[in-house]
Amino acid sequence: MDDSDLIWSVDDDEEMSQAIGMMIKLLGFKYRSFDGARPVARALLQGERPVLLLMDINMPEVSGLELLEFIRSRPALKKLPILMLSANATDTDVELAMRAGAQGYLIKPVSLEELEHILRSVLGYSRPADAVRNP
Repeated sequence: MDDSDLIWSVDDDEEMSQAIGMMIKLLGFKYRSFDGARPVARALLQGERPVLLLMDINMPEVSGLELLEFIRSRPALKKLPILMLSANATDTDVELAMRAGAQGYLIKPVSLEELEHILRSVLGYSRPADAVRNP
């Protein structure tokens, strides 16, 4: 499977995960969702790699910040683009996420335009080549 346009999302809120997934697919990317940090960590440790990871900060058991710190502690994962998602928009949350190694921070609810803009910024393009050729 070609993962060059696969985006992962981890969010314990199923409705939010479905909404994010729909937007990612509308932008022409493949999408895989996870409902918690542990399955993401397992997949990454098994060598699976998305082109980008969207992560909720507030999750039960293991927070998004804890998962971010775990990912950044692994040399093979240091360059994986990670965007944090949260309904919390405090300066402290944003600062902690950016200091821990996130490339961006999105405040829920996210619009399609906001998502496309940050994907373009982080990945250097807005849509996979096939989506641009075949809208």
